Amino acid sequence: MHRFFAPDIASSLVLPEAESAHAVRVLRLSEGDAIEVVDGTGRLYDCRISLAHSKKCGVEIVGCSLVPNHWRGAITIAVAPTKNMDRMEWLAEKATEMGVDRIVPLLCRHSERKEMKAERINKILVSAMKQSLKAVLPRLDEMTPLLSFVADASLPRQRYIAYCDAETERRQFESCYSPNEDVVVMIGPEGDFSPEEVEAAVKAGFVPVTFGESRLRTETAAMYAVAACHALKQK
Repeated sequence: MHRFFAPDIASSLVLPEAESAHAVRVLRLSEGDAIEVVDGTGRLYDCRISLAHSKKCGVEIVGCSLVPNHWRGAITIAVAPTKNMDRMEWLAEKATEMGVDRIVPLLCRHSERKEMKAERINKILVSAMKQSLKAVLPRLDEMTPLLSFVADASLPRQRYIAYCDAETERRQFESCYSPNEDVVVMIGPEGDFSPEEVEAAVKAGFVPVTFGESRLRTETAAMYAVAACHALKQK
């Protein structure tokens, strides 16, 4: 069954314009056709189209169920956006498909990219959420300076910083990660974190970790962290 995203579907009973166009113009759906609608907070609505309009497709809600994330413990990935935005978009898509709760673009000393337009990334998150049959939309933060991020007292107890410098004492991620608990993992830019940034993170309770012997690209390291959180919880 076709699935659509409408954050205010319970009150509006209308799909957003882009979703309406996809339903009516692309999929050729008409009045009476059954569809699914998610609101991004975990609610899945069984609906029937009541008005097949390409700009404001109306629906009738016939049922509602709660579809929480299939993992326990919120997964936050804080990552410095890559110079090539295609790689950041790939990460956003694949991390959402696998399962992530929050993505924080980090502004670091060695960042190749100093700003990021969130609109396209958000569209990718929505598409990946629907494609992977999830009902919770990951949160995408604005670009955040690293020092501001590590100073956030609301971050979970489990805090890790993936660091490439072998001169710094690091632990294997799988040896210290506690499955099913909230976790945040920071991934640096192509030029890695500066020593001052690592020092600030450690003072804020972040544990330096490594993902093995291979030197990974930024987006690969972030994807590794997401995959490891899901794989280790199953052991």
